[in-house]
Amino acid sequence: MRIFPGIAALAALVSLATPAPAQVRPLDEVKAEVMRRASKINPFDGVKPEEARQILDNIKSLDKDEWAREWCKVGLAYEASGEAMEKQGAPAKDIADAFHRGFQYCMLARYPSPTSPGKLEAYNHSMRIFRKAAKHFDPPLQIVEIPFEGKKLVGYLQIPKNAARAPVVVNWGGVDSWKEDRVKSVERMNRAGLAVLSIDMPGTGESPVLYGDPAAPKTYSAWIDHLLTRGDVDGSRIGVWGLSFGGYWAARMAYEEPARIKGAVFHGGNAHIGFQAAWLTPAFTTGGATYLFGAASLLDARGRAMGTKTMEEFLQAAPKMSLLSLGLIDKPSAPILGVNGKLDDQAPAADIMLLMEHGSPKAARVYPKGAHMGRTAGMDENEIPDMIIGWLKERLEK
Repeated sequence: MRIFPGIAALAALVSLATPAPAQVRPLDEVKAEVMRRASKINPFDGVKPEEARQILDNIKSLDKDEWAREWCKVGLAYEASGEAMEKQGAPAKDIADAFHRGFQYCMLARYPSPTSPGKLEAYNHSMRIFRKAAKHFDPPLQIVEIPFEGKKLVGYLQIPKNAARAPVVVNWGGVDSWKEDRVKSVERMNRAGLAVLSIDMPGTGESPVLYGDPAAPKTYSAWIDHLLTRGDVDGSRIGVWGLSFGGYWAARMAYEEPARIKGAVFHGGNAHIGFQAAWLTPAFTTGGATYLFGAASLLDARGRAMGTKTMEEFLQAAPKMSLLSLGLIDKPSAPILGVNGKLDDQAPAADIMLLMEHGSPKAARVYPKGAHMGRTAGMDENEIPDMIIGWLKERLEK
């Protein structure tokens, strides 16, 4: 394995000390960051600045249930508006927009993860409202359910209009962005002629297994099995795109399913270095600058996905996910595209280099001034997804 400067020394220091408490961003800074992102930057790109300001004015603390309650008030009002529009026979697009706006506010109410009673209630509201919106989507959204080890997997399939057995991209987010949040990316892929199956990463949304569950990789294989049985998409041409903490699963499945996956996008994820205490400890304490509530909520969300309660438990569980430790990294893989920002403080861009130094040849795009996922100040928000979609389309058309 390549030796990265400073990693060994930092690991030694970490092993000698108890991790410092995870960093929590003060409320006034959280509010300022929300307003900076409102209507422009994920996940607040779907909110109106004036409504965000009103909501924030009503929030007096960092209490999770208070946060959930105030964002849900606006989301539920949009839901009522959408229901009224349905009764009035309004155009489908207008109804969908009203419901989807309601979903976005309730999604932000549970954001980043439903780790309190109020946030869990908000998540349930967001799911209900999203599915009301989805009834009016164009192209139609199919809710797909398949059995899995006595439970079920749930995904959303959208197929481009007039597409005869289109290739399909299986797409998922990370610990805070779930299958309902993939709408913009799905629209862009559909316009490019790609069908999209949006699913939840293990440990999130409706997934029945946790991130570290031995059955987790099998959920992805089950989806591939299902797609191969369908007549409306071409299951022999499958690409996968995992984002953030979910990027790991795209890389892993490229190794686990090299014959059935034509291209895998490892976007802002961890492969080995990002699962080590030397990386995670600063990310959960002094780092995580791009995370809205600070590093503490990053730990909170990842812990819920992994099924751990403390930082110490997470630091013990995470290294077991390493592609190096699992003995996969030197094996042949499906084509992998690694994408991230060089300055990412949640997932190390060095993990992309590590993948490139082992196994099958890989492709990569690292943005020198980019933060998490490669996001770079002044960059058009569609530049990175369009680059990725182009790469996937090329792989799937072969």
